[in-house]
Amino acid sequence: MVTRQVKTVRKTAPAVRSNPIRKTAGKSKVAPAVLKLVTTKAANKEKTAASVPKPASMTGPLPPIVTLKHLAEWAGYNHGIPKKQATEMFTGLVADIGRVLKKGSKIRIPNLGVLQVRIRPARPARKGRNPATGEEIRIKASKASKKVAFRVAKGLSETI
Repeated sequence: MVTRQVKTVRKTAPAVRSNPIRKTAGKSKVAPAVLKLVTTKAANKEKTAASVPKPASMTGPLPPIVTLKHLAEWAGYNHGIPKKQATEMFTGLVADIGRVLKKGSKIRIPNLGVLQVRIRPARPARKGRNPATGEEIRIKASKASKKVAFRVAKGLSETI
């Protein structure tokens, strides 16, 4: 009869590692210069939010057509940056979107949708028939065309 030998493996405790969190538990995690910068930014934001009145387009009824300038004005107010800087940012964003689409990429913005260029190939000239009279007609050739298409995201279509 064959007996089977079973090896017993003893597990040892893992080596103790130094934990930097324990060492700095009582200390501030942020350097004083960074902490000062953060607090001054917060204070400046409070000052600008208090001193700058709400844009007129935000207080009254919404305009029938919301433009890029309106969006920039609202973003500037909400994030505490000047209206001019916000307008430049939005204009740059639109230019970047155009550049990316021109190269053939899709742009996916979560909860908004997908922008892409759809290409329709050129079609040669052909013959067709008038369905009412049965007369044969000549259909001209068409050029290739590009069109920017926007597909709405599910989240946006559900909120509307």
